[in-house]
Amino acid sequence: MEKNIFEHSNVFRFPEMVDYSAGGIISKRVIDRPVGTVTLFSFDDGQRLSTHSAPYDAMLQVIEGKAEIIINDVQFILSAGEAIVMPAGIPHAVNALEKFKMVLTMIKG
Repeated sequence: MEKNIFEHSNVFRFPEMVDYSAGGIISKRVIDRPVGTVTLFSFDDGQRLSTHSAPYDAMLQVIEGKAEIIINDVQFILSAGEAIVMPAGIPHAVNALEKFKMVLTMIKG
């Protein structure tokens, strides 16, 4: 099995584990298992993930900054400390309203 970037049994703070990249998006695997994944992301201001869908439910947690999340053409504005569930098979998009960091948990079922 491929090794995760984050080692088990070590305390860490998500916002400190990923930097920003000018004009870019960075992702780091926290956990990657057959039943699901946890991924840490940073988005520079104005960056986005265009509309797409996934075959699995996903929970997006904003840990720093502010983002616009669009699920099935409905807009949600999330700030640090807020989370939202994106259902499987439903189109969604992520837009950075400012620099922001998020944790994405996908559960395969």
